[in-house]
Amino acid sequence: MRTSAIGLVVVGAALSLALSGCSSDDTNDNSAPAGDNTNSSAGTTPSSSASAGTSPSASGSSSGAAGATVDGKGAKVGIILPDTQSSNRWVAADPEALKANCERVNLECDIQNAGGSAAKQKTIAQQMAAGGVKVLMLVNLDAASGATILQEAKQNGVITIDYDRLTPGGGAALYVSFDNTKVGELQGKALTECPQVKGKPAVKYVDIDGAPTDNNATLFAQGYDSVLGKTPGWTRVGKQTGNWDATTAGRVFNSFIQKNPDLGAVMVANDTMAGAVITNLTNLRLNGKVAVSGQDASPAGLQQILAGNQCFTIYKPSTGEAGPAVEAAAKLANGEIPQTTQTIKDPKTGQDVPAILAEPVVITKENVALPINDGYTAKDQVCTGRYAALCTAAGVK
Repeated sequence: MRTSAIGLVVVGAALSLALSGCSSDDTNDNSAPAGDNTNSSAGTTPSSSASAGTSPSASGSSSGAAGATVDGKGAKVGIILPDTQSSNRWVAADPEALKANCERVNLECDIQNAGGSAAKQKTIAQQMAAGGVKVLMLVNLDAASGATILQEAKQNGVITIDYDRLTPGGGAALYVSFDNTKVGELQGKALTECPQVKGKPAVKYVDIDGAPTDNNATLFAQGYDSVLGKTPGWTRVGKQTGNWDATTAGRVFNSFIQKNPDLGAVMVANDTMAGAVITNLTNLRLNGKVAVSGQDASPAGLQQILAGNQCFTIYKPSTGEAGPAVEAAAKLANGEIPQTTQTIKDPKTGQDVPAILAEPVVITKENVALPINDGYTAKDQVCTGRYAALCTAAGVK
């Protein structure tokens, strides 16, 4: 067990963060369930900077982002990423961005991946607490196991941060992510503007959602359902989880297309699942004829965009999330309070969680070079074989 002083820091930090978040004029309640169309920003288009293809900065970033020096003073921070299968970001982009930012602000960070195992994630967290981490940053695998990990860490005097995914009932002191309802809204708006469907008076579409255990998947669906449900002429003829898994998504889509061979669009929550959908469409010689969405700016997703099989993906620069999260961890580890400008309501407890949210960017064929030129998606994983010429034509450096 930690000393009582650390325990006081935990309670004080959480209370002060809550007060600073509640005093903000920019409060964002993303607690509505999937399919709730009450979000007032439905149909919001990307900001002018995002549309121009520039990387967004974090909304409500900590003071370090504004030029002040942040020094973690060598404090130990544990960071646990979820898996290696659901998204390439957990293997490549985020570990590198987190490591670089830990070095920048003088933190001793232990970054590990749970490999998709909730039991392993819990064991790693326990080992990190025993090893003296002051702050634990977690990307949960599911709400129940994540809440158990965060609550146990707090009992051991460790300050907790939800990274990328909110953990309902976990009671983290801070949530750092992208505006995930807005991600969904951008997905919905971009899908209606895909060349395969733009201007058509009637479009049949289906949803293939992310895992129901992931609160982000709920927020994504809330966002795109709020847009597509209000788009004239658009009719949803199917909705089911793909569970962030290509095999599951492929099976789900196959059942949809058999019942509705005249589908015009597929609202797929991420690139991994979109790849399976495109494989099925290719087998039916319908690839490029049906609008397909995505998310994560993965190498495979960008290749499908270059080939014309996927209309768009959503780019969430790791630096926009990792930078503010690590700076906040440094401040919390040293008894300081990071600046926040928003709160997110915990859908389980109803409590407001102080938040720092970054801005997502829609990536189409017009700006497909952006995540590659930014160094987020590796050029040597995208611009291979027949894609090399397509990359050059798209402006990849």
